[in-house]
Amino acid sequence: MKKTSMRSPLLLLLTATIWGVAFVAQSVGMDYVEPFTFNFVRCIIGGAVLIPCVALLDWLKKRDRAAGRTDKAERSDAVGQAASAPCIDERQTGKRVRRGDRTLLTGGVCCGIALCIASNLQQFGIQYTSVGKAGFITAMYIVLVPVFSIFLDKKAGKRVWLSVLLAVAGLYLLCITDGFSVNFGDFLVLLCAVAFTVHILIIDYFSPRVDGVRMSCIQFFVCGILSGVGMLIFESPSLEAIAQAWLPIGYAGVMSCGVAYTLQIVGQKGMNPTVASLILSLESVVSVLAGWVILGENLSAKELFGCVLMFVAIILAQMPEKRETK
Repeated sequence: MKKTSMRSPLLLLLTATIWGVAFVAQSVGMDYVEPFTFNFVRCIIGGAVLIPCVALLDWLKKRDRAAGRTDKAERSDAVGQAASAPCIDERQTGKRVRRGDRTLLTGGVCCGIALCIASNLQQFGIQYTSVGKAGFITAMYIVLVPVFSIFLDKKAGKRVWLSVLLAVAGLYLLCITDGFSVNFGDFLVLLCAVAFTVHILIIDYFSPRVDGVRMSCIQFFVCGILSGVGMLIFESPSLEAIAQAWLPIGYAGVMSCGVAYTLQIVGQKGMNPTVASLILSLESVVSVLAGWVILGENLSAKELFGCVLMFVAIILAQMPEKRETK
């Protein structure tokens, strides 16, 4: 396999690893601050981290373009090139730039709204469930992505529907208590998986059309501002509490937001969204391991079997369907 073909899967694998550990940071952060406050600070940090990255990438692009123009001028005859050069309509170029800016802004805002809904549902849910369970329930987007894709005129095969049944069975074992009730936190995280499904499909649409790092930067500021509104309305933020939670918030802001979500946008560019969601779903495995190693969390035999069923569903949903032969 060529290096170029391995780049995207490796970026998404790194993303899944960072996200899996971030479940621990999100859980620990709840000991100090409330959900909206946590997401407000982490997203503003994530957006701020990307501003110098955008500036650096712009400088590198300008340098490469300048070097390319210099090399071309050295290889070409200056007089002949001037005579044969096409006339560039600056008005058309300006229209393309403005159209591209509108697409970038639209994509960033849409991603930010979806991310705000998903991340806050997840943050509220983590207060009432374990890190490992939250990771596996969030990974339901791996099954939901191909199901939602049906409404985008993309048919799902028999394996996808079988994986849905397995995933539902796994969720039952993982979430349903002896009294046949669903933990409130598990329900919130399940809604979060739906929101992340929408987020993945939005990225799939916009990432080939815009600059990924810029869109990621916009989405964090949108998510941070919206979370900040919720913080001011429903919570009582404290600078002292935020300072005490500097480590989990810092990891969630710099690594989970600034690094991982940007890697997702860059890595998912040009990839099938279903395949991308398979790789990203490995965050569930990392979250269980991180919860066990760092927080000492354990799952019962019934819950572990539920995790196994969900993981089988995750893998099965991605296996290619056999083509019918005459």
